Amino acid sequence: MCAKGYETIKIEREDGIVWIILNRPHRLNSINDTMVNELMDVLDTVEEDESVRCVIITGEGDRAFCAGADITMFPKLTPVTAFEAARLGQRIFSRIEALSKPVIAAINGYALGGGLELALACDFRIAAEHAELGSPEIRLGLIPGWGATQRLVRVVGVAKAKELVMFGDRLKAEDALKLGLVNKVVPYEQLRDEARAMAKRLC
Repeated sequence: MCAKGYETIKIEREDGIVWIILNRPHRLNSINDTMVNELMDVLDTVEEDESVRCVIITGEGDRAFCAGADITMFPKLTPVTAFEAARLGQRIFSRIEALSKPVIAAINGYALGGGLELALACDFRIAAEHAELGSPEIRLGLIPGWGATQRLVRVVGVAKAKELVMFGDRLKAEDALKLGLVNKVVPYEQLRDEARAMAKRLC
């Protein structure tokens, strides 16, 4: 698998493990159209590469895994383009969920809105101790558009999913662990090692 020159993500490879690093730290690794297209491209490449045994998705820096959709795009959206953006996001997260290789989310900070939806599309989730997870779209007058209402229910149950979506509250990492929203919580300094260790077990 050749690492292409991407604008919004970085790719690292080691021993059958591919790291996909969301690389927009100045925007809390939020998702824009370019990132969606680049993610789709790299996932297609990963799927076809038999030497890739596991994928880890994380964010650049220690502030955010992914803060969801880049809200600076919102004023430019029309009803039609907003619908298409929602469909495209759904496609990429469904692509992650359907990948034939296991996918681990190494949550290195905020996982909010679409960032939580991204983590939910992964098979396993490991969070740094300082991470916060939530679905705050309601506070912007929006609803989760990339699959959280379905995936969140499957992970934490109907009642808790309704609470998280309808109130928009954030969860600390330890509270997310108690709910089963993440598999493990570790100090930030150990996050990459823990994700790597899990990936090696899966390989």
